[in-house]
Amino acid sequence: MTTTLARVRHRAAAAPGTPKWARPLLVAVLALAAVLHTWALGANGYANSYYSAAILSGTESWKAFFFGALDAGSFITVDKPPFALWVMGLSARIFGVSAWSILLPQALAGVAAVWLVHSAVRRSGAGHAAALLAALVLTLTPITVAINRDNNPDTVLVLLLVGAAWLCLEAIRTGRLRTLVLSAVLVGLAFNTKMLQAYLVVPAFAATYLYAAPGTMLRRCGRLLAAGAALVVSSGWWMVLVDLWPAADRPYIGGSTDNTVWDLVIGYNGLGRIFGQGGGGPVPAGAGDVVSGGFGGGPGRGGGFGGEAGAGRLFNDTMAGQISWLLPFAVLALIVGLVLLSRLSGPVVSAGPDPAAARSPLPRTDSVRAALLLWGGWLAVHYVIFSFSGGTFHPYYSTAMAPAIAALTGIGGVLMWRARSRAWGWALPVGVALTGGWAFVVLRRTPEFVPWLVWAVAGASVVAVAGLVVARAGRRVRRRVASVALIATLAAGLAGPTAYALTPLGSAVNGTNPTAGPAGSGFPGGFPGQGGPGGPGGPGGPGGSAEPGQDGARTPERAGGGRRGPGMGREAVSTRLAAYLRRERGSADWLVAVSSAQSASALILSTGEPVIAMGGFTGGDPAMTVAKLKEYVAAGRLRFVMPGGEGAGGAGRGGPERGGAEVTAWVEANCAKVTDHGGTEILYRCDHGG
Repeated sequence: MTTTLARVRHRAAAAPGTPKWARPLLVAVLALAAVLHTWALGANGYANSYYSAAILSGTESWKAFFFGALDAGSFITVDKPPFALWVMGLSARIFGVSAWSILLPQALAGVAAVWLVHSAVRRSGAGHAAALLAALVLTLTPITVAINRDNNPDTVLVLLLVGAAWLCLEAIRTGRLRTLVLSAVLVGLAFNTKMLQAYLVVPAFAATYLYAAPGTMLRRCGRLLAAGAALVVSSGWWMVLVDLWPAADRPYIGGSTDNTVWDLVIGYNGLGRIFGQGGGGPVPAGAGDVVSGGFGGGPGRGGGFGGEAGAGRLFNDTMAGQISWLLPFAVLALIVGLVLLSRLSGPVVSAGPDPAAARSPLPRTDSVRAALLLWGGWLAVHYVIFSFSGGTFHPYYSTAMAPAIAALTGIGGVLMWRARSRAWGWALPVGVALTGGWAFVVLRRTPEFVPWLVWAVAGASVVAVAGLVVARAGRRVRRRVASVALIATLAAGLAGPTAYALTPLGSAVNGTNPTAGPAGSGFPGGFPGQGGPGGPGGPGGPGGSAEPGQDGARTPERAGGGRRGPGMGREAVSTRLAAYLRRERGSADWLVAVSSAQSASALILSTGEPVIAMGGFTGGDPAMTVAKLKEYVAAGRLRFVMPGGEGAGGAGRGGPERGGAEVTAWVEANCAKVTDHGGTEILYRCDHGG
């Protein structure tokens, strides 16, 4: 064993082109990512209670686990496919349901994504410096830190897509079909994590493979067809299996209008995200709160989370501090990098200010170009879709852009650093000035947040630009000035996002809409992403992280008590009502039927009992009908109903015409109103419904 380890160390030390500093710095970056993702992670509680309730239910029923049902009785699924729930659910089954068992897999997935981005950039031939810079940028992206401390599926989505990019670049470099097929399989798994959003990388992957892979065009097309077949199978197996399953023997598909996964794919999680809920237009007037999960929004505004749709969405007050810090630099790096690589026949690229580095030129220029094209295509497609989508858009969706921004910054930044040409030698100073100027603008929007930082960034930008200019003008002081310029460049570009990335460590993220940064920087209307007064997630606001008694929406008399984590449902019921329901439930399968998942998730987590969410997440799913309710009551499977709130009245997509009003009318006409449960909620007992 000792001999084997010695051989491994010897080979690692002898690996050509690996500087002594490369591995220690990579370990340091990964350690930083681990700290950012796990520090005080338990303070986030159950984070997004909607998904946590489904995870808990999956630990109590394998049927609920497979379908991704919100409740252990499998009445309705969550509005996403279940792959991310499976990852967290297996952890919860092994270690028990807790904040750590749910959130730690997410944090580890975030660290793994950083490592994969580093590996992909390094193996593309861009070098260790470019790989380390890319890993550091991804680690310090504010929205990525926030979402990796939450249990939304985007963290698993990003890991799978980065893994697919790694494999696609390897397939381009080696020409191996099986590697390309594995890349497609990972995209398929990503589809089973968040459906059509996973396919946003496919145009970039396919185009780059056609352009850069070895072999004839006909051979490349044939391999892409094989990968496409693997993509279809790995994407569609769960959807086909569920839709072929008898509807009476499985949960209703949450988010769909006709109880099929296919409708969920092309509607709510497909065209509805681009054109507005319903797939063909903006959110209906008056439905903003319901469709958005209850936190505002309005017609045509993307649910009110990410601001107005348009070319400037990612740079507005809501989004800028989450993702845009290095977005202009990444675009410049892509353009300049491609130009520099296209002119390598002349003295365009060298080691840059340090003459000693000239002995290690960039290898495999075609691989570097392919990497730039792949990551650039990834960024371009995401930018267009995220900027102009008219449906619900959360800031944390933009975490899917972070790997591309990181990789382009690393590869393009090093190429610009090494540019020898007098004309292209100005690219990096211009990029640093642009980045520092944009950081100054973003930081000035919240002047109370670390007031000195904005001026420190401005000073670092000036020093960096001046140092880069001087380093290219003189020879005697080149090395020393270049070192100062490099440090100042990193400070100018990363100080702002670092400050934002640290904020989720100090307070619990909002489980439903996690963001980073100071109050007012991550939510329209002044809502602080990490939980501040007056908004959702803050004391006095729904979904908040306050201790019992501080949250105006949930006092110590609210169900959940000490078990409730931040991001729990808006409509938690009183502990007295919860106790009454448990005492009087009898042999019924479900504790109670409520209007929407906002109420159901809180009850499931606080009581550990299955609860029906009649209208799904938005309260507007046509999942419950009068006939189904009568069947449940007659069979003794359901005794109590709370028909009020968002779902039963039909403010959401279901509306009165899809059964909500009819269900409410039937309950009011055929069930007895309970007045002695000890709470203020409206509750009906339906033992003898007709």
